Amino acid sequence: MALKNDGDLVLLGFAEAYAAIETAWSLRDAGFRVAAFTRAGQRPALRRVRGVELHEVAAPEQGVEQTLEDLRRLVRSLEPAAFLPLDDGSVLLAGALEKDGLTIAGVTGRQAEYALDKALQVEAAREAGLLVPPTTVVSEAAALKVDDYPAFVKPARALYELEGRLARPTGKVVADQQELERAAQEEWYPPLLVQPLLEGTGEGLFGIVTKEGMTALSAHRRVRMLNPQGSASSACESIEVDEELVAPTERFLNAIGWSGLFMVELLRDAEGRGWFMELNGRAWGSMALARRRGFEYPAWTVSATLDPDFVPVAPTDPPDILARHLGMELAHLAFVLRGPQSKALTSWPRFWPTVREMTRTSRRNRLYNWRRSEPDVLVADTWSFVRFFAGRVLRPER
Repeated sequence: MALKNDGDLVLLGFAEAYAAIETAWSLRDAGFRVAAFTRAGQRPALRRVRGVELHEVAAPEQGVEQTLEDLRRLVRSLEPAAFLPLDDGSVLLAGALEKDGLTIAGVTGRQAEYALDKALQVEAAREAGLLVPPTTVVSEAAALKVDDYPAFVKPARALYELEGRLARPTGKVVADQQELERAAQEEWYPPLLVQPLLEGTGEGLFGIVTKEGMTALSAHRRVRMLNPQGSASSACESIEVDEELVAPTERFLNAIGWSGLFMVELLRDAEGRGWFMELNGRAWGSMALARRRGFEYPAWTVSATLDPDFVPVAPTDPPDILARHLGMELAHLAFVLRGPQSKALTSWPRFWPTVREMTRTSRRNRLYNWRRSEPDVLVADTWSFVRFFAGRVLRPER
């Protein structure tokens, strides 16, 4: 499709990322032209967004070097003004592209190491004064042990490169030694993090770091997660920024030399304490909520990258909203029906109360990836998401 916009061209990737559609709209509304790359053979819903050029590259899960070769060819052809990573894989690849001279609207170098390594994150967060759960770093899978159940065992790194291919293992909740031994039968890649299983409600603190410092803060609370065990939000609502978190978060980001957009994930326990979970160093899945409130983090990040004097102007009276991803909500119901995969998950949501809550109408409600002028985008996104996750949700874990 021919592009009609005369603005700078921004390259996005990967197009399958949860935040791809909202990010493309943010950039397009700000006057940028948008191109994106997708794994060969995929048909992401982003293809339905008007004005977005979509290009295929080899999947890094099949071979990182081939992906980079395809990306370098694409960059030479398009000559984008900047590249905005949308997921952990593209953050990892961005470092190599920066060495070729491409401007990265995101983190690279040491910042990217922090973005992809949760062990580095928790140590820096603790030193900055954020509340961090007791964490044990296990350097060898064979040495994995848990002293205090229930626990959460998860990869320390967002991605692992194994024989030239990217792998993304997931974490497990374990209630006892038997569940740990069963989980350990899967292929885990060290280092691993072992933390106590905390109960509470997920929150996110969002913002952007420019030359003026940390600014344009907003926050949300998770209402439902795709997988109740812990995952991306299928529904979230806006909340006021917790001022007690601002100073330690700023110390944390300054200490690691952060720039650009960020999301700090937290867990608010029954006593009101906000525990640091992780730092997301790229666009996050619930970008729709921020954008519906006037926080255009993707466009601001690219603008600040291309113009060091740019400073975002945050909305002074953002609306209070609840944003929902239709495909994730349907998958959430399937997870609820499947039931918990660990005895430690004692507060699993019930089906009919969940249905009643999900069907409740309100003027606050908004949908991810919905735009009245492009309704087919939501249809394509919902269908592709449900089709992709149906087998995963209904297949029991070992």
